[in-house]
Amino acid sequence: MASADMTRIAGSSANACDQVMNSAIPLLEAEMRGALQGPSGRLNFDVNGAKNGLGQLVLTVVKLLHELLERQAIRRVEAGSLTEQQTERLGLVLMQQAQEIDRLRKEFGLEEEDLNLDLGPLGRLL
Repeated sequence: MASADMTRIAGSSANACDQVMNSAIPLLEAEMRGALQGPSGRLNFDVNGAKNGLGQLVLTVVKLLHELLERQAIRRVEAGSLTEQQTERLGLVLMQQAQEIDRLRKEFGLEEEDLNLDLGPLGRLL
């Protein structure tokens, strides 16, 4: 694959990532406001809920980055730009990351669907 093609692919991946992140920010802000504000209009500082909400947010971002890394790895493997040893190592690291994300998700008491935010007109995050 030519260098120009790789630059174009990397640029389009970055643009897609920027578009997802920019559209997710207002939704995340609204969700955080709703979680922090109680029915009386006052702030609700439930420590356990805030901790779980923050854990969910962080894990969602980590899961998104993991998915992007997996897609990039698949592109590189299909392009033949990795040696067999690099491909093996990459696969092992991605599997370990997925296991750790799953372990943390369970530790926070979250379901897989909890990490999949609704981005409105763009659809689901993952």
